[in-house]
Amino acid sequence: MSDDFELDTDDLERRMDGALTSLRHEFASLRTGRASASIVEPIVVEAYGSMTPINQVGTINVPEPRMVTVNVWDKGLVGKVEKAIRESGLGINPQTNGTIIMLPIPELNEERRRELTKVAAQYAEHARVAIRNVRRDGMDKLKKAQGVSEDDQKFWHDEIQELTDRHIALVDKALEGKQAEIMQV
Repeated sequence: MSDDFELDTDDLERRMDGALTSLRHEFASLRTGRASASIVEPIVVEAYGSMTPINQVGTINVPEPRMVTVNVWDKGLVGKVEKAIRESGLGINPQTNGTIIMLPIPELNEERRRELTKVAAQYAEHARVAIRNVRRDGMDKLKKAQGVSEDDQKFWHDEIQELTDRHIALVDKALEGKQAEIMQV
């Protein structure tokens, strides 16, 4: 290999972006005091012989700040959807009215808010670790490359580091926003 060593920074960036996307999904599943359709997204329902995402068996709405509703399309699935919500660990008690399942979002107490900010911080730390792992992969590829000049090595090293720093900053910003949202009464 000669001086035309080219590191695939697009691949590194894509993988770091993946860690951010994953973090945003984890944050969306964290229940804050506000109703959000995303809190029921991870729930799957046993429908027609397979595990089906809840948004494929009904319409999810947020009619008011502390209420999520699921309008189940097939009357025969209402019980299964209700059971899936109960067993999801969300800590929400569904109330059924015909084919509409109402999910009142309870107020969060101070202690629960603090717990949730800690959980958010753990999610953020997992994302940072994932980003650093991608950085390490890039640095390893750089080290193993043959015949790369010192200048080029420094250039690629700085490139990878800048990419890493930018993504870590995005994780920190996302965490800050989520913690503020959780603590907002």
